[in-house]
Amino acid sequence: MIGLIFYPPSPRYVTPAQAQAIVASLPAEVAAVGVFVNESVDTVSRVAQASGVQMVQLHGNESPELCQQLPWRVLKTLRFTAQVQPEMMRQYTVEAFVIEGFHAEVYGGGGATADWQRVAALHHYGRIILAGGLTPENVPEAIRIVQPYAVDVCSGVEATPGTKDWHQVRAF
Repeated sequence: MIGLIFYPPSPRYVTPAQAQAIVASLPAEVAAVGVFVNESVDTVSRVAQASGVQMVQLHGNESPELCQQLPWRVLKTLRFTAQVQPEMMRQYTVEAFVIEGFHAEVYGGGGATADWQRVAALHHYGRIILAGGLTPENVPEAIRIVQPYAVDVCSGVEATPGTKDWHQVRAF
């Protein structure tokens, strides 16, 4: 999968037209995921349709009802803090949960890891995609502990925000 960020404040933001060109160039086995933060069903639908993504990742405070209204496969991100009640995950009918660390100032893990031991206990709520603070150096341990469905990396393989370090990407 490749994530395409449709959140304008992000240094990784892409327009629907830029995303459409990227999606068109992807091999068939690579799914494009549109990443949204606190957008309406109409906005997510319009941008996802225009860009050609196959899945959407909801990265804000979206409700279970909003997730069910979308005609795409949905990944729901949870910013995992001590205050998160895992039981709330039962309310969502989604393809998988993206679990990341919490950084108060930004949507996205901001390089913060979640408590991997706590995340490892969430499998009975659905598929887990581990995110937040993952790097080439710590991802083997994270996978060993959490045994996630998948891992998600962004800032852990960047030279600067929004610019990937391809050496780090290969190492990851």
